[in-house]
Amino acid sequence: MKNALFLFLFLVSFAPVVTSQTKLKPVRLFNGKNFKGWQGDTLHTWRIKDGAFVGGSLTEKVPHNEFLSTTKSYSHYVLRLKFKLTGTEGFINGGVQFHSQRIANPPYEMTGYQADLGKGFWASLYDESRRDKLLATADSNQIKQILRPNDWNDYEIRSEGKHIQIKLNGQQTVDYTETDPAIPQAGLIALQVHGGGKVEVYYKDLVLEELPKTRE
Repeated sequence: MKNALFLFLFLVSFAPVVTSQTKLKPVRLFNGKNFKGWQGDTLHTWRIKDGAFVGGSLTEKVPHNEFLSTTKSYSHYVLRLKFKLTGTEGFINGGVQFHSQRIANPPYEMTGYQADLGKGFWASLYDESRRDKLLATADSNQIKQILRPNDWNDYEIRSEGKHIQIKLNGQQTVDYTETDPAIPQAGLIALQVHGGGKVEVYYKDLVLEELPKTRE
């Protein structure tokens, strides 16, 4: 009887760890048809074409940054997606926000981490409307070898606690660990088209895999 009780207590004590390490099924964040689960300027800036979100214009300059964001917050995950960035003049740039929030002034801006897109910023980690600087910069020679300009590219953002990794077309470009305890490690995911250029940016096949959280 004592042995049975000991076994029961042993199994119960480890049950939360086993449960927390159960692999969760990846989910599609975008159904390819409408803006369900997303919010932003869907009247003028963002549209859907051929199963992709499209932001910006090649005939008129984008006046300022615009973000299409999830309505739900996330933390501790791997986000995979495809993007294509094209432009004719001005600042040709976009990005994938994560652990981010919208701000009141200006109301179209967001603050948080950004996996950047554009010349001089490809696959680097930028801190949008907060520290306003690159936190980790991808190697330019590596980018020249793996980037497919004006075409579809694969992006992967992995966030585990304070550890952030970015991959472009299967190759890691950023391995960063946050040292500031005040920086949130949860928030909205968003897609950016940067202001100041005649630019179109496409995003599709957004799949999020939440990572198991182990007990500390």
